[in-house]
Amino acid sequence: MSEVIITSETRDTFGKGAARAIRRANRVPAVLYGHGTEPRHLSLPGHELLLALRTPNVLIKLEGAVTELALPKGVQRDPIKGFLEHVDLLLVKRGEKVVVEIPVTVVGNVVNGAMLDQQMVQVQVETEATHIPTGVEVDVEGKDAGFDLFAADLPLPAGTTLVGDPEALILHVISAPTAELPEEPEAAEPTAPAEAPEAAPAE
Repeated sequence: MSEVIITSETRDTFGKGAARAIRRANRVPAVLYGHGTEPRHLSLPGHELLLALRTPNVLIKLEGAVTELALPKGVQRDPIKGFLEHVDLLLVKRGEKVVVEIPVTVVGNVVNGAMLDQQMVQVQVETEATHIPTGVEVDVEGKDAGFDLFAADLPLPAGTTLVGDPEALILHVISAPTAELPEEPEAAEPTAPAEAPEAAPAE
């Protein structure tokens, strides 16, 4: 897993007004915590941080005010405009294990007449902080109805272990529903023609 280098600056002003001023300068307020240390309040360059956060579980190598490795653990965005408002960073060390969530990606096609039902799109794993996998891939090529895949069956990379219920259902293949043809209405029985009334006798 590659590391993204981001230069940090210390911030010593707090509150909504100070945060707005930081964002106006195209920077993002951040807090670095972990390993029993006092939280450190930083500001980070907004554009570089936004690009880095496009990668799930990105490992950030901080330089400048602090020189540390960190993982994003909480990202606050503006609910309307989507810009970064604040980021929580977890301090990590090389070689230590961390618990993260990684995406489950499905490749391949199930057989005709079946359909895929994916129950979980990500799983929680424990892995080395500097070797976090980008995800786990599951191949369903040619799988037929009745195929089930559980968390314990995931092909996790070496050094990565599952956290949570190994019997959790990740996906299964089911029969595709078939559209029922509408029933044809029953033909109505023919009715006998009405008899003409008899003519009245002439006087």
